[in-house]
Amino acid sequence: MILSSLLVLMGLGFTAATILAVASKMLHVKEDPRMALVENALPGVNCGGCGYAGCAGAANAVVEGKSGANVCVIGGIDTAKAVGAVMGLEVLDMEPEMAFRDCTGGERAEELYNYEGAGDCRAQALLYEGSKTCPEGCLGLGTCVSVCPFDAIDMGPEGLPIVDPLACRACRKCVDACPRDVLSIVSMTSRLIHQEEVNDCLAPCQQRCPGQINIPRYIEAADKGDYAAAVTIIRERNPLLLVCGRVCPRPCEEVCRRTHVDKPVGINMIKRFVADWEMKNNLRLKIPCAKDTGRKVAIIGGGPAGLSCANFLRRLGHSPTIFEAMPELGGQLRYGIPEYRLPKKDLDWEIQGILDLGIESRHGLKFGVDITIETLEKEGFEAYFLGIGAWASGSLRIDGETAQGVIPGTEFLTAVGLGQTPNVGPKVIVVGGGNTAIDAARTSIRLGCDVTMLYRRTRNEMPANTEEIDAAADEGVKFVFLSAPTKVIMDNYGKATHLECVKMELGEPDESGRRRPVPVKGSETRYPVDSIISAIGQKPELTCFYTEGEEQCQIDFTRWRTINADPDTLQTSIPYVFAGGDAFSGPDLVISAVGAGRRAARSIHHLLTTGTIPVADNIMRELIPYTLFKDVDGCKEKERSAMPHLCEGEERLTTFNEVEGSLCEEDLRYETSRCLRCGLICYDRDVPLEDVITARVGEKVE
Repeated sequence: MILSSLLVLMGLGFTAATILAVASKMLHVKEDPRMALVENALPGVNCGGCGYAGCAGAANAVVEGKSGANVCVIGGIDTAKAVGAVMGLEVLDMEPEMAFRDCTGGERAEELYNYEGAGDCRAQALLYEGSKTCPEGCLGLGTCVSVCPFDAIDMGPEGLPIVDPLACRACRKCVDACPRDVLSIVSMTSRLIHQEEVNDCLAPCQQRCPGQINIPRYIEAADKGDYAAAVTIIRERNPLLLVCGRVCPRPCEEVCRRTHVDKPVGINMIKRFVADWEMKNNLRLKIPCAKDTGRKVAIIGGGPAGLSCANFLRRLGHSPTIFEAMPELGGQLRYGIPEYRLPKKDLDWEIQGILDLGIESRHGLKFGVDITIETLEKEGFEAYFLGIGAWASGSLRIDGETAQGVIPGTEFLTAVGLGQTPNVGPKVIVVGGGNTAIDAARTSIRLGCDVTMLYRRTRNEMPANTEEIDAAADEGVKFVFLSAPTKVIMDNYGKATHLECVKMELGEPDESGRRRPVPVKGSETRYPVDSIISAIGQKPELTCFYTEGEEQCQIDFTRWRTINADPDTLQTSIPYVFAGGDAFSGPDLVISAVGAGRRAARSIHHLLTTGTIPVADNIMRELIPYTLFKDVDGCKEKERSAMPHLCEGEERLTTFNEVEGSLCEEDLRYETSRCLRCGLICYDRDVPLEDVITARVGEKVE
């Protein structure tokens, strides 16, 4: 009985073995030998940071084409090259990346609700969107810390995650875990080309800055005495910090949250200090650039927009060449802004720093005459940026304006910028109320003229900077408001002798929001004059786009005779041609031209590297309403610093020496202490948060 049972069991075993042997032959799957080779090339730590189940899972993903040679987040370029060698792939050096926190709230951010039992950011975000009043800020529960496989994140004393740059491997686990998108993976390239989005942590000053400079961050660096860091932060958005520290009208300060306490922070004073610190110490801080791509881009115009575009293209690894019609680079910075506001030696120092990145410049070449897009294509240029500025002066549209002694404001300032002495005076009338008019008037004063400014509205409506108007008055410029020219009176030789004007009164507001001036009949007055400087507006000179015999240009223009381009990408009607600065916007701020140059560089970079130009759906185009509250509780008044003057009296009126100076270090530290380090709705207070009762977005729990 036992024997028969054993025979049966042996028979069954033999049968099963036979079946398994046959099945193994039929179902055998041969393992790809590359899997073992790839796995051997990996470090073997099985950390899971790549998102796969250990190194074996990562190797399988590479062989199956689900991941690239750079699958390993801790192995670096050497591991990637080893994996690439197995797979027959070329591996190039990768740009370093790391996690970055976009939030400044932390402990100072107000609590909206009391949560019990929700100790994970993701769980709390699902319950009424989290405990913090700010709808975008960090919830502070440290979920990012718990998911990081490399111990690269800790919660700091301010209740915000702190990333260790040496430990971070840019694996994205923290980014994927954060429900508020306050963590992201960034590289130098991603920082340079990022367009501000409505869910970014943006203080009101940042929102208003046309250059999108991270103002609170550079002020914080300056406050700590880290001036090099402050310069680097500014330069991520603005390569012309020396220039803007002198001539920017500071739109950022108009919305500074400090204005609801006392006066705005001297944002531009701080920028000027750190920019001057670099120049005065001749430091030339290192400006990193991406690896060369070999892609050639032509920059037409060496003004602020062209310089900015060239700067950012070079930093992104491309090869820009600037083509300039004038003898030297700078555009209106050199030929439109007088020396007493922007010394040429300072401008030269800043421009040289940009060129030193490896940017070629060619001078004395006029677009449409000496060079065209067609001729540049033959040299291998693949994309073009048009930053030709707005050099043509507006017309007075009155009888006699062609008389001898009537000079366009741009021509007058350009002549002075070229080192010439225009034949003006001794009695000069400047017509206009903008910055060009003010510059012309203050320049004429320095040439020894008796100067009167004529403006058709009141002082309150003048578009020039308030400080510039005050400076002109201090230097002796006389103002005649509510007066408009009607005729230039000439002598028998065609020379202007008088300017006839009519009195105006303000009517209903026009498209600009200013009240429209209306002439008063029978109020004509004649002013004796030797020279009339017309400064009533500027526009681009568009004849350079038309060749002889051509009736229509390939580039579209607006009804204001500016270049028509997409406002987000600055791409024109020709896909590989972009435009920015005054040629696109009409006369505008220097910082607006700088911002346009970076925006165009971003578009050109994407077009050259991917063939498309992505635009996020949530780009910040307008100020974010809920961030503009006026009840800034818990802050004490601190008097604003004053900019020192370098020259006064006779020296100021008879020379072109720079008028304004830079803060001393003591005043700099005081001014940085006035900054509230604002985020979207959070800010620093002088009293503890628990002593403040307020509500920003929702109702605060008692």
